[in-house]
Amino acid sequence: MTLYADIPGERLDAFLARCADNLSRSAAQKLIEEGAVTRNGKPGKKNDKLNPGDAITYEIPEPKSVDIQATEMALDIVYEDEDLLVINKPKGLVVHPAAGHQDDTLVNGLLYALGDDLSGINGELRPGIVHRIDKDTSGLLAVAKNDLAHTMLASQLKDHSMARTYEAIVVGSFREDSGTVDAPIGRHPSDRKKMCVIERNSKPAVTHWEVVKRYRGYTHIRCKLETGRTHQIRVHMAHIGHPILGDTVYGRKKPELGQDSQCLHAGALCFTHPRDGRPVMVFAELPQYFKDVIAKLEKMN
Repeated sequence: MTLYADIPGERLDAFLARCADNLSRSAAQKLIEEGAVTRNGKPGKKNDKLNPGDAITYEIPEPKSVDIQATEMALDIVYEDEDLLVINKPKGLVVHPAAGHQDDTLVNGLLYALGDDLSGINGELRPGIVHRIDKDTSGLLAVAKNDLAHTMLASQLKDHSMARTYEAIVVGSFREDSGTVDAPIGRHPSDRKKMCVIERNSKPAVTHWEVVKRYRGYTHIRCKLETGRTHQIRVHMAHIGHPILGDTVYGRKKPELGQDSQCLHAGALCFTHPRDGRPVMVFAELPQYFKDVIAKLEKMN
């Protein structure tokens, strides 16, 4: 596939991460290192500075065969058919294998439950995974059983027609009842494990929010994602001065109300079925940890 540079001086790896479909910056760098990316017909380097009009051609190799240990685990499947399933992921479960988490991820459990009945588009480490949620975020996650479903669902993510709604408890009180955060998100310049609102080497990010209920010092909100950047709700809420309760990365550094990780739940997922076009709406009630927080807040009011 060929793309054309549009921002003078942008790095090659950053351009690919911004413009190529479903390609992170690390994945773009790997493709470049493997010689799968050319700039005006010549092998590219990740730190090449582009000129507008440069022709960038890249080729994503065929996915490798899955070589991950299948692990038996309880999966809360809230929807399933021949093309896909939707999992209600518990807080604390990592979605796919990475350093430090090789045999205890959702992918390991999916391989045990479904075997080869997963799409291969995301390669050997992420079979079937269309989108991700953080380890300590609970809630709904779509999984594709075949490449048709994966391609169609990924397309809905890209054009924002897949509706994802989250529940969160944030610090502080809002004056307004609803609002929108429209602020680009990119990698933090000095802490590569974090994201931040930044103009350079970033991607557009839009989060719509509305107040569910106000408490003393905290607010229960509902967020709808228009885009799906890494840590988007967490970064956006911190950016406007209302970090998520328990988020010690982007918010207060000490646990509050017994929460030492973000109080964030993906409660609704709505999309068009990839095969027959019918609307699919899936909901997951608030998990117990979230209900416990609300009970504490009710007592404080």
